[in-house]
Amino acid sequence: MGGDSRVAGLKTLVAYVRDGSVYVSKGKGEVKVAGGRGWSRPRWSPDGDLIAALKGSQLWTMKADGTGKRHVTTRAASGPSWAPDGRAIAFSSVSCSGGPGVYAISATEADAVPEVLFPSYCRDEELPPEPVVTAAEAKGSVKERLRGDDAVAWSPDGSKVAFRGGDCESVYDSCLTVGDVASGGERTVAAYGGGGLQNSGFAVVPSWRGDGRRLAWTAYERGNRPLHVVEYDTVSGVRRDVGVTQDREFAYLDESRGVVTGSFKGGSWVMIVDLDGGGRVAFHRGSQPSVQPGK
Repeated sequence: MGGDSRVAGLKTLVAYVRDGSVYVSKGKGEVKVAGGRGWSRPRWSPDGDLIAALKGSQLWTMKADGTGKRHVTTRAASGPSWAPDGRAIAFSSVSCSGGPGVYAISATEADAVPEVLFPSYCRDEELPPEPVVTAAEAKGSVKERLRGDDAVAWSPDGSKVAFRGGDCESVYDSCLTVGDVASGGERTVAAYGGGGLQNSGFAVVPSWRGDGRRLAWTAYERGNRPLHVVEYDTVSGVRRDVGVTQDREFAYLDESRGVVTGSFKGGSWVMIVDLDGGGRVAFHRGSQPSVQPGK
């Protein structure tokens, strides 16, 4: 499993969730930066100074130490991701079609209005009414909670956003899309059921490597592949599994290591994973890790 020296030598902060609170740590110690339960999907800003996170279905930002919390939008949101310049945050919410869409909103402007990124045909339409969402405790198995997770990931160069669903849902039962921000075009990178595919499953919670060459996501295929992490080469199209069965919610530390939610000691732990040798070490009890960049 590895030794504590790998944890003690971590150079960057990792944000993660435990019991509905957000913590940050780069070693054995940890700091709670958002408590009171109901928090999820923390994501670091590109300069590493801020964290975007969800409280219930609402998008908030805060400083790295948890101070300066700011409510960004009242529109129900899922899985935020920062633009590479730090000026905007992408998130998923209901679109003009009634299905999930991807929006971008200013990270600094007060009372900012979200703009539609995907589906592109909604860009010229009026924003749909804000859905009424009742905060509820997540229920069901880890697999069932992940199945409908709409976390998005903005690529490091700002040109693309990876997200669950998209136009591919007119063909497949479930799919993962990489959308081009400028053109609005969409490319399917994972698909399940329909379109001649007999498999049933999902691909969710995408994460880009810092150079944009790799995209990882959490995958599941019923009756064949339990929860696992897939890494996809965006140039060659080659994909491989990383980590072990039941790993999910992967985020890159660098080109050779990542952090992932794994099963350990009968619960969910953030694990440090060696992508080449396969070694792993327990970091902290929790889930949904995000790595602080730029520090």
